[in-house]
Amino acid sequence: QVQLVESGGDSVQPGGSLRLSCVVSGVTLDRYAIGWFRQAPGKGRKGVSCISGNNGTTYYTDSVKGRFTISIDHAKNTVYLQMTNLNPEDTATYYCAADPLNLLLSVQAMCVMDAALYYGQGTQVTVSS
Repeated sequence: QVQLVESGGDSVQPGGSLRLSCVVSGVTLDRYAIGWFRQAPGKGRKGVSCISGNNGTTYYTDSVKGRFTISIDHAKNTVYLQMTNLNPEDTATYYCAADPLNLLLSVQAMCVMDAALYYGQGTQVTVSS
């Protein structure tokens, strides 16, 4: 059984930082792409960043480039999203997702399509003063 459990969401002031964690169980990460998606209030879910568990290739949506960093700890089967210089537009529920690499053309495709096989329950990030 595949499970993704997110943690690390919190309320922070603009300019602050957070690190989200996604513990993945039931799959071998080197055969999967893992992504972070977010859904702001009243809006649809969008891909934020995705990474290949095989070769570490990454993708970032334009609005987070230079501020967010995605990484994998294979020993812990955990994917992180380090977020810095947060602004109110980053407020959203953040979801972790997993998709088999053999079903994907690229990690960018995973983030753009938002049709992963597995999703977690989400963690809330609120940025306000």
